Amino acid sequence: MTSTAAQEAILRGVMDRWKAAVDAHEPQEVASYFTEDAVFQGLRPYTVGRQGVAEYYDSQPLGLTADYQVLETRQWAEDVLFGYLRVDFSFTDRPTIRVTLSVVLRHVADEWHIAHYQVSKLD
Repeated sequence: MTSTAAQEAILRGVMDRWKAAVDAHEPQEVASYFTEDAVFQGLRPYTVGRQGVAEYYDSQPLGLTADYQVLETRQWAEDVLFGYLRVDFSFTDRPTIRVTLSVVLRHVADEWHIAHYQVSKLD
């Protein structure tokens, strides 16, 4: 694994807030961790912007939780960080879905936000 403690701390800071909002079924809060022009690809067609992120998570069932593991990080520029993660999305009424997740974080207005989110489901 290639990452530094500082890179992983930044990524975990953003993803811990994302996870807490997903687990609490707070779609507007989830969307607030994305940039205004974020490209978002969940398990449905992609959207651009916070509204699409909020709508996606609002459509998720109550009780959905996300558990993640950081696999890789890369600092692409002073204000750009890449993260590659494994995420298990658990439900109350169906089997867990395991995905890989690529995120690109951007440092905007003194905070890190998700600018790109790409899920891949591995069968």
